[in-house]
Amino acid sequence: MNHGTFNLKKTIEYQGISDLNNVFYNLMEPGLIQEAIQRDEGELGNGGTLLVTTGKHSGRSPNDKFIVKTASNENSVWWENNAPMTPESFEILHKDMLAHMKGKDYFVHDLFAGADPEHRLDVRLVTELAWHGLFIRHMLRRPDLNELVRFDPEYTIINCPKFHANPKKHGCRSDVIIAINFDQKLILIGGTEYAGENKKSVFSLLNFLLPEKGIMPMHCSANHAHDNSNDSAIFFGLSGTGKTTLSADPNRTLIGDDEHGWSNNGIFNFEGGCYAKTIDLDPKAEPEIFATTKKFATVIENMVYDPVTKELDFHDDSISANMRCAYPLDYIANASNSSLACHPKNIIMLTCDAFGVLPPIARLSTAQAIYHFLSGFTSKVAGTENGINEPQPTFSTCFGAPFMPRRPEVYGNLLRQKIADNQAQCWLVNTGWTGGQYGTGSRMPIQATRALLSAALDGSLGSVNYRVDKFFGFEVPESVNGVPDKLLNPRDTWENKEAYDDQVHKLITMFNKNFEQYLPHVEADVCDIALK
Repeated sequence: MNHGTFNLKKTIEYQGISDLNNVFYNLMEPGLIQEAIQRDEGELGNGGTLLVTTGKHSGRSPNDKFIVKTASNENSVWWENNAPMTPESFEILHKDMLAHMKGKDYFVHDLFAGADPEHRLDVRLVTELAWHGLFIRHMLRRPDLNELVRFDPEYTIINCPKFHANPKKHGCRSDVIIAINFDQKLILIGGTEYAGENKKSVFSLLNFLLPEKGIMPMHCSANHAHDNSNDSAIFFGLSGTGKTTLSADPNRTLIGDDEHGWSNNGIFNFEGGCYAKTIDLDPKAEPEIFATTKKFATVIENMVYDPVTKELDFHDDSISANMRCAYPLDYIANASNSSLACHPKNIIMLTCDAFGVLPPIARLSTAQAIYHFLSGFTSKVAGTENGINEPQPTFSTCFGAPFMPRRPEVYGNLLRQKIADNQAQCWLVNTGWTGGQYGTGSRMPIQATRALLSAALDGSLGSVNYRVDKFFGFEVPESVNGVPDKLLNPRDTWENKEAYDDQVHKLITMFNKNFEQYLPHVEADVCDIALK
């Protein structure tokens, strides 16, 4: 039986999905919450939120992601970073997943990926869990009724958490599977209830498709000035580096918090919502994000709460350090209505330095920006991936290696061209540790980070004096209003100066070794940036 109020151009039967029990098409938030609670998928929280847990998997499973290798993509996919699957294994997996689905209830959502109508992707999500439908309705962009009637999905994602893959039979690594077939325009997800796999699968699609159109896909947040939409900024960074927090600036308009494209028209949000970390969320420091945790239909994921009052504990990470909330973009008062903006004036690369040796902000040349973009140095924050329990220094190229199907230079060359065409200023911002490495130092004060970013975005950092860092070669401001001078020189924040020097040299060695892989593929001025 089919449920829904929309006359769809195409139902799932034409895609070979048949013999299901109930199929719910494009249920809205009240219906999805009702179905999720009736199916014991979660509980109703304060303000009408939905409280859920994801079981064994509370973060992404990047090692269980595969791309089907075919003649059409064998020369365009970055196979050193993306595990291949044979078409034969995918066909067996698909057949077995369809068999698993028979007789069960499923939720179908037809959504847009991309705010720019010229470049958006029509995506259909078929989910086993009602709350996954609620999650993805927040995270992607919802068509209106007229658009739904003529909706024709270009790509389809089938997500069956209760289906467990067989490594020997399906050519995978474990019982968890994320398999992307570009030829069939189909993604299969199984064995994990972590909802983030849905949105990151769509992101991986866009990262493969958009470069062919000259569009730069970016793992970044973005905002623009309230009174001047010609002043936009993007914030590259891995999960936990501050993309959501720093872009949700009440003095600027939020475009989006995680995924964007940069076309010849400007920048556009891929998504329609936000997926914010809630561990230690402070109502004073982040009032708007905090407020979403009591708003109707917000998905509260992997948070401890009082069983009677349903009050959330923002400090208890016993379920996962990767506790999150997912909510529509318009829950943030200063969010953009269009999710579109002009070309960015400022590009910020956020790094969470667990070594504690990078300054809180540095000004980069274009060559330095490409060097740091391809390096993607940061720290994986606890909980964002399965098995990560404390910050781990890592190099994640393009600040999003797990989602990049193409070679890094493809994205690097696109970014370089966009910077040159639009004269954007680039900055490296450390939101990690200061005064010592992780375990001895402390996190960079968010007040200082915000003061430095405000000065960069309003142009006042252009008039201060800079020193050239003798190790990294970038420019560091000597003094900025509202920021202790000591903080701007990381060595001064360490009690043990020799320990600082040891950490610097350790990190530089890691940078140089990591960048060797890109030397044959980048321009000479980028090759010349060998850290000392």
